[in-house]
Amino acid sequence: MKPINITEAETEIMEILWKQKTAFMKDILEILPEPKPAATTVATLLKRLQNKDLVGYKTFGNSREYFPKVEKKQYFNHEMSGVINRFFNNSAGQFASYFTANAKLSQKELEELRDIIDQQIKN
Repeated sequence: MKPINITEAETEIMEILWKQKTAFMKDILEILPEPKPAATTVATLLKRLQNKDLVGYKTFGNSREYFPKVEKKQYFNHEMSGVINRFFNNSAGQFASYFTANAKLSQKELEELRDIIDQQIKN
């Protein structure tokens, strides 16, 4: 899977589909926060997500029930791998160094990260 750029609005639609598993456009419109976009805007976003092969649909009469074609975790892992590859020379170590130096983590958060890493080493 190549890197897929999705807009903030497309991400909002994906978040709804990941949470709901399936949704008709009326359901998506109902869930979206105020100010709600026009139905035509949501239709355009869904079409873009279909073109990016992230969303599929089943037809029921004149209605379409949309569903995510990729799981959130799979999408996130793919995108994070792309970031590490593009910006950190495909080095998780360089990413971790940058993250811990620039994320303004507290002592407690750094210790929690160390515990997570130690647990992964044990496994």
